[in-house]
Amino acid sequence: MATLSEIQALLGEPRFNWSDPAPWIELEREIGAEFPADFREIVNAYGSIEINGQLYLKHPASHLLHDLGRFIRENLELWREEDMAEFLPSPAGTKPGELIPVATATTGEAIFLRVPDDSSPPWRVVVQEFDSPAWTLYEVTFSEWLLDYLKGQDVTLCSRDRAPDGPSWEFLP
Repeated sequence: MATLSEIQALLGEPRFNWSDPAPWIELEREIGAEFPADFREIVNAYGSIEINGQLYLKHPASHLLHDLGRFIRENLELWREEDMAEFLPSPAGTKPGELIPVATATTGEAIFLRVPDDSSPPWRVVVQEFDSPAWTLYEVTFSEWLLDYLKGQDVTLCSRDRAPDGPSWEFLP
């Protein structure tokens, strides 16, 4: 699994550095699933951000304008609609084998975490290309997927022209 320090080496120092677990506990209780530790660590470090002018990550602190809980609720509703469900390899939801929407990209992709079938396998990443019926399952953790994205490796939404001078991020307004 990739580490936060590897991500920081490419993305730069985080400035959010959230330490209160309360928003995560509240959101996890609401949806009935615990997020993977690497995802929580990255989002706690950086907060609600835009990476490379393309990828949007959100933190669950409900006082933020862009919060993960609202994003998940709205997107679960969207992806559960009959005409949208056919574009995913598994149902959108929070039960084992289902997909939790956790991020989007300006280039038309939706990023999901696949809930493990039991407690032993790691979480996986699914990227759905919103403008087509295509999706890709990445057999890696979120931190490994993000590290590959930052390195410009193929993770479906990699657009090298988005970060010509290297990875960057900024807080969402």
